Amino acid sequence: MAFIATGSGQVESKLIQNNGFFPDIELHHARETMRTDGTVTSARLYEALVAAILYANNVLEAWQIKQQHAGWASLANIPAQTIGQESMQLHRYRRAVYSWAMADLTERYRNFDTTKSGHQNAGALEEPIDDLRRNAQWALNDMLGLPRSTVELI
Repeated sequence: MAFIATGSGQVESKLIQNNGFFPDIELHHARETMRTDGTVTSARLYEALVAAILYANNVLEAWQIKQQHAGWASLANIPAQTIGQESMQLHRYRRAVYSWAMADLTERYRNFDTTKSGHQNAGALEEPIDDLRRNAQWALNDMLGLPRSTVELI
């Protein structure tokens, strides 16, 4: 019989404050959305989310400045279609952050099991990690109004 500890079951309410333009990220919402279990500690989740926020904010920095010069104080204020009473841009931003953070966590945790089967499973995680990074980039491209793929002739 196998037993896997999945954490204390306590609800996290920690908020990662963003730069004022982009939305704050709540750890509990991120954990539920990303479907992480108790093997990902709150501290590691926090660090992965901060790294993902920094990445997304860096990619969107020039776009953010342009929006602020146009008079928009935050991403939530920019006119856009809404889904579930929330701007599609907010949904895209969170998708980018959560996907990037999950790729980072998956990459770190794939070497958790050092047995032969664990090593084989690590190879199987390459595709999901690439898919998560692709999803993050697509969400950022959608926010910027860029195509999802770039093709160049050599």
